[in-house]
Amino acid sequence: MKKTPFNEIHRRLGAKLVEFAGFEMPIQYSGIVNEHNTVREGIGVFDVSHMGEFFVHGKDAEAFLQRNTLNDVTKLTAGKAQYTALVNESGLLLDDLIVYKLDNAYMVVANASNIEKDFNACLSRKSGDVKLENASDATALLSIQGPRSKDTLQKISDVDLSAIEYYHFAEGKIAGIDAIISRTGYTGEVGFEVFFGAEAEDCEKMWDAIFDAGKEFDILPIGLGARDTLRLEMGYCLYGNDIDETTNPIEAGLGWITKLDKGDFFGKDAIIRAKQNVTRKLVGFMMDENAIPRHGYEIHSGNGVKTGIVTSGTFSPTLGKGIGMGYVDSSLAGENTPISVDIRGKQTRAHVVKLPFVAKKN
Repeated sequence: MKKTPFNEIHRRLGAKLVEFAGFEMPIQYSGIVNEHNTVREGIGVFDVSHMGEFFVHGKDAEAFLQRNTLNDVTKLTAGKAQYTALVNESGLLLDDLIVYKLDNAYMVVANASNIEKDFNACLSRKSGDVKLENASDATALLSIQGPRSKDTLQKISDVDLSAIEYYHFAEGKIAGIDAIISRTGYTGEVGFEVFFGAEAEDCEKMWDAIFDAGKEFDILPIGLGARDTLRLEMGYCLYGNDIDETTNPIEAGLGWITKLDKGDFFGKDAIIRAKQNVTRKLVGFMMDENAIPRHGYEIHSGNGVKTGIVTSGTFSPTLGKGIGMGYVDSSLAGENTPISVDIRGKQTRAHVVKLPFVAKKN
């Protein structure tokens, strides 16, 4: 297994470590519910250095990204970020991404499990004056999330963090270390993601400085377990669960990032055909009984006919109920539609809800 630059810190803190996307990652420290509530109420820090970072250089970089991602890259100006996706020739999702426009290049952030696949796909489609650099192994990434994230980071940053709008970023220093400071995250809370060089000395210095600054707010390290419950309460997709190479962006609810009017792009014709024949949709649902849905459980219609599977499911610490997402027949995708989830052979009542489950604050 690969290790992030913070691996020894996780061990010292007594984290429970598991394999995730080829990396040894902390799934929890003090407990998932405690960590979840810490992010919702105060501040928590995630090591997400397993994520991939690519840089796209050259005078044709914008045109390259415009042809190969779903969103409209021409809308980006320096200092802005954009949620988007990469698809194959059949219009199916290779990955969901965030693209950052720097002064003279673009940074593309990819999911850890897809780094090699994404980079190879980009290489195979490269044309014109475009240079691709895979900086994943040389980049550390910490996500600082929660209502106290700005108060904490401002103590150790030379950037006015209150001036960074959602899905914008700035380049400056955190704890004296050069960094890209992005107002993004996967929790729905106010938060920042800090990209910087993965040298061991800088990683230790950055971690210690953030935790010293957040001590008065009872800052805690947060593992992948709470990251999953937090993102699911927001209705955010997880690649490999809710979206993959069997799903298209329309049925996955990602039509809002699929700009069919921007000109030609890879997979466009297939996506147009998919939009004309949507047979299933990804929905959020809430359990009506005291039960927790899990990935892979069958979803049934109100009259007991199998209609799909749970792609993500958990107990929501914020709501105190079981929640989930899954694909259902498009006729069942309306809000408040009754469904059931097969939990160990029992048809357990649930209903479709509008996402997100919990109001976003970011």
